[in-house]
Amino acid sequence: MKIYTKTGDEGTTSLFGGQRLPKSDLRIDAYGTVDELNSFLGLVRDQPVNAKRKELLIEIQDRLFTIGSILATEPGNIKVKIPTLHEGDVVSLEKEIDKMDAILPPMKSFVLPGGHESVSFGHVSRTVCRRAERLVIALHKNSPVDPFVIKYLNRLSDYLFVLCRMMAHELNIEETPWKPRM
Repeated sequence: MKIYTKTGDEGTTSLFGGQRLPKSDLRIDAYGTVDELNSFLGLVRDQPVNAKRKELLIEIQDRLFTIGSILATEPGNIKVKIPTLHEGDVVSLEKEIDKMDAILPPMKSFVLPGGHESVSFGHVSRTVCRRAERLVIALHKNSPVDPFVIKYLNRLSDYLFVLCRMMAHELNIEETPWKPRM
């Protein structure tokens, strides 16, 4: 399989199923942002503090490839075989959030992102996840998207926020509370 096909040289790309779209299309932006998120999650996964979460983070990256496949498939095309998301994927994230929340001190204010490189990579991932979610919701208004995609991205951003807090806790990094200037 060649890396370059030259078919995108005119600014278009094809979906699974063959339909060509401009590379600026909202659908392309949505799955491109999911791909960006997946890359940032690779950075999060590679942090030593996340060694014990490596398998879970790989599983999440796998689900993001699933989401990318769903978004990159021509709407209505049932001939293309693509993986699916399940309620259990969302439940898995919720269980992980609950486990971490049981250990973490309660939040008393918003916290400023940062404090350690690992935590910062997590916050970048969280914000890219939120952007992906917004793009998928915008796409859904024009072309129906599997509701589990939206639900999974929403829960994943929650997971990433709590993961950032957990990394700070495990690294013994003090969270910096936001103190609004009034």
